[in-house]
Amino acid sequence: MKRIIYIILLIFTTLNVFSDNTGKVNSSLSGKITNEKGETLIGATIYFPEMKTGTTTDDKGTYKIGNLPNTQLLIQISAVGYKTITENIGLEQTNVRNFSLEESVVEINEVVVTGQNTAIQALKTPSPVSIVSHTKLKQNSYSNIIDALSQQPGVSQITTGSGISKPVIRGLGYNRVVVMNDGIRQEGQQWGDEHGIEMDEYGVDRVEILKGPASLVYGSDAMAGVINMISAPVLPEGKMKLNILGEYQTNNGLTGFSANFAGHKSSFIWDARLSLKQAHSYQNKYDGYVYNSGYNEQSFSALAGINKYWGYSHLILSSYHLTPGIVEGERDSLTGKFLKPTLDNNGDETEVVATNPDMKSYDHQMPYQQIYHYKAVWNNNIFIGNGSLKSTIGYQQNRRQEFEDVAHPDQYGLYFKLHTINYSLNYQLPNDKLFDLSFGANGMYQKSLNMGTEFLIPSYRLFDYGLYAIASKTIDKLYINGGIRFDQRHINSDALYLNDDALSNASDPGASERFRAFSKNFQGASGSIGLSYKISETLNTKINFSSGFRAPNISELSANGVHEGTIRYELGNLNLKQENSFQVDYELSYNTKHISASVNLFSNIISNYIFSRKLNNTQGGDSIIDGYDCFVFDSGKARLFGGEFSLDIHPHPLDWLHIENNFSYVNSQITNQPDSMRYLPFTPAPKWNFILKTDIKRVSQNIRNGYVSFGLEHDFRQNHIYSAFSTETETPAYTLLNAGLGFDVTDRKNNTLFSLVISGTNLADVAYQNHLSRLKYAGENLVNGRTGVYNMGRNFTAKLIIPVDF
Repeated sequence: MKRIIYIILLIFTTLNVFSDNTGKVNSSLSGKITNEKGETLIGATIYFPEMKTGTTTDDKGTYKIGNLPNTQLLIQISAVGYKTITENIGLEQTNVRNFSLEESVVEINEVVVTGQNTAIQALKTPSPVSIVSHTKLKQNSYSNIIDALSQQPGVSQITTGSGISKPVIRGLGYNRVVVMNDGIRQEGQQWGDEHGIEMDEYGVDRVEILKGPASLVYGSDAMAGVINMISAPVLPEGKMKLNILGEYQTNNGLTGFSANFAGHKSSFIWDARLSLKQAHSYQNKYDGYVYNSGYNEQSFSALAGINKYWGYSHLILSSYHLTPGIVEGERDSLTGKFLKPTLDNNGDETEVVATNPDMKSYDHQMPYQQIYHYKAVWNNNIFIGNGSLKSTIGYQQNRRQEFEDVAHPDQYGLYFKLHTINYSLNYQLPNDKLFDLSFGANGMYQKSLNMGTEFLIPSYRLFDYGLYAIASKTIDKLYINGGIRFDQRHINSDALYLNDDALSNASDPGASERFRAFSKNFQGASGSIGLSYKISETLNTKINFSSGFRAPNISELSANGVHEGTIRYELGNLNLKQENSFQVDYELSYNTKHISASVNLFSNIISNYIFSRKLNNTQGGDSIIDGYDCFVFDSGKARLFGGEFSLDIHPHPLDWLHIENNFSYVNSQITNQPDSMRYLPFTPAPKWNFILKTDIKRVSQNIRNGYVSFGLEHDFRQNHIYSAFSTETETPAYTLLNAGLGFDVTDRKNNTLFSLVISGTNLADVAYQNHLSRLKYAGENLVNGRTGVYNMGRNFTAKLIIPVDF
C-alpha cells in the first residue's frame, strides 16, 4: 500500500512540476452578458466547473477570465431570475463570447458533477438527481446538514436526537449511501446508527444528490446513491472576501457562528473557515426538555491551491470536533421525568430526576460521545493535450469515544480510532467524434483500532480497489451514457480475548473469546447504461439501468456488544454475503417559463439484503444481554419500488408567486416471507411537501431579494413494518407547519451589506415521532403510557449573514 501511495504522489508531483511544459497555450474568454431586452446584467456569474474558476460581470455587464486551457470546456452562465445557460465552448477557436439570458423563475439547467466522469447538465444525466442550491440552504432552518437535505423528494434521515442524522435515499441508508466532501468519501464509522456525518454544515455551499446505484464511479457502499457536499466556488482573480454568519434557534438554544476568509491573487487561492455551534437539550410538548440531547461542535478548515491554465491543484486541511449527549430515555416511574446518572453520598452510582439547569446546560452530560475527525485532501485536475487527468488522495483520522462512567467521567468505555487513506485517478480522453471516453481507479485503505475498555466491533484492516471505464455519446437530442466496473474488497479482523479483569489472550485461564479472527474477500462487477432524450423544448425523458455492489461492513459481520446510542445489544453474522442490486429508473419532466413538473419512478431488486432484527430466546420472548434487547444481522432478497413527483407553478402574471409540491413514496419488501416479516425495517413513510412562497426582488431602495414562505409537511402513516420479534412498531401520520422570511440590505451601489433570514418549524407544536427516529424505541413513560422520545417541537431560527468584499 505504501508503494502505491508513493507512486501516486510521484505522478502528481511530476505532473504539477512539468505541467507548464505540456505545450498548452494560455487562453482567455471575455464578453458581455445581457437579458432578452439587451439590458446589461450586473453581477451575472460565469463559471467553469472543471477548472473551479470563474468571475462576475462588472457594472457594464462585461467579463474577462484568463488562465484558461486552450481546449473545450463546459461553461455555466447564471443570474438571479434568469435561466442558466450551460454549453461546451472550444477555447481554441473562441476567445470572445456574448450571452443573452432569458428571464425564468424555474432553474432547469444547473450543472451537476455527482456520479459522472465529467461535468454535465442535470437534464442530460440519465440518473435521477436533486440539487440543493446555496439559496435553499441559506433560507431553510435545520439542526445539521443532513436535516437540511431531508426535505428533498426521495431523501430521509435516521436520527438520534437533533444533533445526529444519517442520510437515507429511497429507503436505503447506512453504508448504502456514500457522502462525498472535499472530493473524497466521508469515512467515520458510518455503520453506526448514532454515527452522524462529521462535517461543517456552514462550509457547504450546495449539494448534489444522486439517487440510485452509483457503484460505477464510487464502488462499494454507493448502492443507494451519493450525496456530494460542495464548497463555495473559487473567487474571481483579484478578489478577496470575508463572510460572517450568526445563527440562533429558540427550541434548544442553538447558537452558531462561522467566519471564512477567501481570496484569489496571481493564480494563488485560499479559503479559511472557523465554525462554532452549541445547543442544550431540545423540547417537545409531551416530553418537555429531552435530557442529554444537546451537543457542542467546533470545526476549522483551510484550503490553499493554484489555479492556472493547465488546471488546478488544491490542498484542503480540516479538523472537526463534536460532543453530543447520548439520550437513553430513562424516566422516573412516579413523575415520568427524565433521570440522570449521578453519585450518592457513598460514591455509588444512582439516578435522580434531571433538573431545569441540567436541561439548559451547554456542558455535556453523562453519557456522551466525543468525536474528532481530521482530514487532509489533495485534489488535482491537469489538462494534458485535449484530455485531462483528475487525481485525489486523502487521509482521514476518526476518533470516536463514549463516556458513561459517572464515577470516572473522563474515562472512556468505547474508543474506536479509524485511519483511512482514499485514492482516485480518472483520465478523460480527448473529445472524439464517436464517443467521449474516460477510465479510472479508486479505493481506500482502512485500519481501525479498539483503544477502549468496552468493545462492540473488533479491530480490523480493510483494503479495496475498483477499476472502471465510462463512455458517453450525444446524437442530436439523444444523450447516451454507460460503463462497467470491477471491485475487490478484503477485510482482516483481529481476535480478542477477555477475562474478568481486562484484555487477555487465548492461553490465559478463564479467558473468553469476544471476537474471532477472520479474513474475508468480496468482489463484484457493476455497471450502468442510460439515455436522456429531449423530446421538445419543454419535454424531456430519461431511463437508466444500473447495478450496485456492497460488501458487508464490520458491524454486520462481527458486532458483539452493547451499542449505547441505539439502546440495544448487537450481534454480527459472519455468514453474510455481499449485496448486489439491479435498478431501473425512469423520469419524465416538463419545464416551461412558469411550470416545472417531473415524475421519477424506480424499481430495485437486491440480493442478500442485510438488515437488523430482534433476536428471540428459546421461550419465544425477547433475548436480553446485559440488560438490552439483542439484535442480530440477517439477510434476504429485497425488492424496493416507488418514486417521486414534483410540481412547481409560477402563475403568470404573478411571477413573484411560487407554488411548490413534491411527494415521495417507497415500498420495501423481503420476498417469500410471512406478513410479519414482509417489509424491510426502517422504511420511510410516504411524504408530501407543500410550499407557498413569494419572491420580491426589490422591496425598497435598500432592501432587495425579499421572500416570504409558508410550508406544510405531511408524513403519512407507516404501517408497512417488520413486526416480527417486535422489531418495529407502526407510526401514525402527522402534519408540520413551517414559515420563513428573509431579505438583503444593500448600499447605494447594490452591494449587500447583510442578509437576514427568520424561519419557524413545527409552528403548531405537534408532538410526533418520525418513523426513522432511533429514540422512538426508548423506554416507556409509565405515567402516561407513551413509549419512546418525541421529536423537536416548535422552533424559530434567526440567521444573520454579513459579506465583506475587498
